[in-house]
Amino acid sequence: MGEQGARKAVGERRFLAPFRGEVLDVPPIWLMRQAGRYLPEYRATRAEAGDFLKLCYTPKLAAEVTLQPIRRYGFDAAILFSDILVVPDALGQSVRFAEGEGPRLEPIRSVDELARLSLAGTEAKFALVAETVARLRQDLPQETALIGFCGAPWTVATYMVQGQGSVDQAEARLWAYRDPKGFQALIDVLVAASIDYLDRQVQAGADCLMIFDTWAGSLPDDEFDRWVVAPTRAIRETLRERHPDVPVIGFPRGAGATAVWYVSETGVDGIGCDTATPPFVMSEAFEEEDVVVQGNLDPLLLVAGGARLDERVDEILDLMDGKRFIFNLGHGIVPQTPPENVAQLVARVRGRG
Repeated sequence: MGEQGARKAVGERRFLAPFRGEVLDVPPIWLMRQAGRYLPEYRATRAEAGDFLKLCYTPKLAAEVTLQPIRRYGFDAAILFSDILVVPDALGQSVRFAEGEGPRLEPIRSVDELARLSLAGTEAKFALVAETVARLRQDLPQETALIGFCGAPWTVATYMVQGQGSVDQAEARLWAYRDPKGFQALIDVLVAASIDYLDRQVQAGADCLMIFDTWAGSLPDDEFDRWVVAPTRAIRETLRERHPDVPVIGFPRGAGATAVWYVSETGVDGIGCDTATPPFVMSEAFEEEDVVVQGNLDPLLLVAGGARLDERVDEILDLMDGKRFIFNLGHGIVPQTPPENVAQLVARVRGRG
């Protein structure tokens, strides 16, 4: 396809319309973790790969699982199948995924231990992810947008410091309090790596980018500004210089009342709203911000399905009518979700047209 044809195809991707200032009668829809364990075809591909990181770093397989929900449901956007911990893994931290236990990392808890990380060592693994993106842009329907992503520096740092997931991100928070300059050095490495990682994804064909700050809600307001807002702003500003036409969605999960501040201070083009954000807040709180709103159906309601699912979908659509809105969940699809309930959701959203 020539350059003119490529621009025309991008212009026809419904997912991108709200970022161009358009309000659609039927909002675009995609779902966080739309490629995952709830789909039998994903489980088969995951078994073929064996190791989870091998799945992330094998472009043919990573592209396949990204495409699976598009084939089933025809979502308006596909999101690259990968993991936020690809970045610390590429930087040289030991990362593994224990079956049934989640990620395990060799903790980094001091400035001296930062010496184990190397920005120069990310080339090979970032290149594999970029190859996946290039494959997807070639194999996806022309009307389907492609979302690249990374974990936000704060959230990625919590795993790197804790050595695994945690309920309160205590180790990272304590390091940030006790040695803010040292913790800043870790954040600076992650900002630089994240910019390079996302830049490569755009060069390979990503139409939009998303920054997942899953643990943003664990910080008080003053720490939120330093460890969530400032790093995200740094990433956004550099990406805007390099790729001014590529929108960036921020997802500061748990940010609550500070989400509006997050939008105004980071410069993101879209805001992902979690389940705890009431739809009337989605509809009204961001009214003065030049931002696309995305969210926020409860993933467990998608598990339950039935009439209540239809009712809640209608409530969200009614409140967001006339807004630049993308329908999504408030967090990722959970493994026990019946695939038929996802089909019900897509049909309900699109049946409003």
